[in-house]
Amino acid sequence: MTKEFFRSRKARVLAVSFAAAAFAVTGGAALKSHARAEAYRNIVNNTYQHAFAELTTAVAEMDAALQKSAYATSESLLAQLCTELFGRAMSAQMAIGELPYGNVELAQTASFVAKVGDYAAALSRSNASGGGTTEEEKESLRALAAASSQLSQMLQDLQADIHSGTITLDDLEHAQARLAQAQESTGDTAGSSFQNVESDFPEVPTLIYDGPFSEHLATQQQPRALEGLEEVTQEEAQAAAAEFMGLKPEIFTPMSAGDGALPNWSFSAVVDGGEVYIEVSRQGGKVSELMNSRPVGEANLTAEEGVEAARTFLAEQGYGEMEPSYYINQNNILTVNFAARQGDVLCYPDLIKVVVALDNGSIVGFETDGYLMNHTRRTLETPAVSAEEAQAVLDPALECLSHQLVIIPTSGKYEVLCHEFKCQLENWQHYIVYVNAQTGSEEKILLLIEDESGTLTI
Repeated sequence: MTKEFFRSRKARVLAVSFAAAAFAVTGGAALKSHARAEAYRNIVNNTYQHAFAELTTAVAEMDAALQKSAYATSESLLAQLCTELFGRAMSAQMAIGELPYGNVELAQTASFVAKVGDYAAALSRSNASGGGTTEEEKESLRALAAASSQLSQMLQDLQADIHSGTITLDDLEHAQARLAQAQESTGDTAGSSFQNVESDFPEVPTLIYDGPFSEHLATQQQPRALEGLEEVTQEEAQAAAAEFMGLKPEIFTPMSAGDGALPNWSFSAVVDGGEVYIEVSRQGGKVSELMNSRPVGEANLTAEEGVEAARTFLAEQGYGEMEPSYYINQNNILTVNFAARQGDVLCYPDLIKVVVALDNGSIVGFETDGYLMNHTRRTLETPAVSAEEAQAVLDPALECLSHQLVIIPTSGKYEVLCHEFKCQLENWQHYIVYVNAQTGSEEKILLLIEDESGTLTI
């Protein structure tokens, strides 16, 4: 045999060997990748099972605290139970957030635990201020306890089915696919059982209290500043938008009609190289929001001049007795917060935001939702607590710099008359302290964050 034959045969052997080696490496990599994917799926599944177990446990503990609080007669014990209730509700909310699409498929459950937590916090605040617990509040606690017992039992039954293997928890991909109805689910999943829990959800009592889930917010909140005003057509709203900006109506393009607590007509226009978006209330035809996206150049006005430009603009638009509170300057765009003044009282719920471009002083933003929803001529009570008595409540470490009477909103959109004290510590840190003008108790403390751009409150 020739040398060429042996060299050719050797080349074929080497080629086959390299191919086999490459196949082995590729196959090994594929197996390794598959193993990693399987391990990841197991980790995710275990995470979801842990989250569901946490949810079940938290709701069970929330149920137990509700059962006790419904019959507690001691204010100190009720305060303790309310604190426990709030903690269990927070734990349940966090567990729902860890489940795939839990806040969608468990929307009623998430809403219920949020209401329980907030209601418990409101009762705790009431007890701390000496308000006690009314019979109506006790009845609400009993109704919440009954609903939580049913929910807890349904979740425990569902968890038992998961442990027995009767149903499985979806991973995120399958949950998304099921929700989008992109594919049929194979077998029973916890997601479909979630839907059963939601469809059989127990009746939740109506809650009237000082909190964001109070029923009065959904049924009674109407725009006070628009009471008695007639509805406007889309054409009339378009004319109002044009007059507000000093432009011709025909440059505005109608957009969607917004609903909600403040129904509106919305329009857009291209002005000065930017797009303008503007909303006009359907009742009364008042501009409720304006956003202008035009580029803002170098500042030619100071912040103080920008505040005066905003004040002048409000006066020209017919908003009298408005006082600026705080402002912030971001990239030469100044946002100024104004509140309505009634006599000697500043009314913070009646909020208007005016945004001024500091290159030429034009108005590039405007928001009046707070004002339109809350502004009215109020019957103001005479304070039962004097300014001197209220100041005596402050921590001795705080030096009082200024004082005024104000109305502030509560978390439940109620209002309370307060003494407002601007104070500072020895390190020049500033605080705002609100003392209830009728009870003398501290209502709220704000920390002022001040720098060259303006002031923020937290």
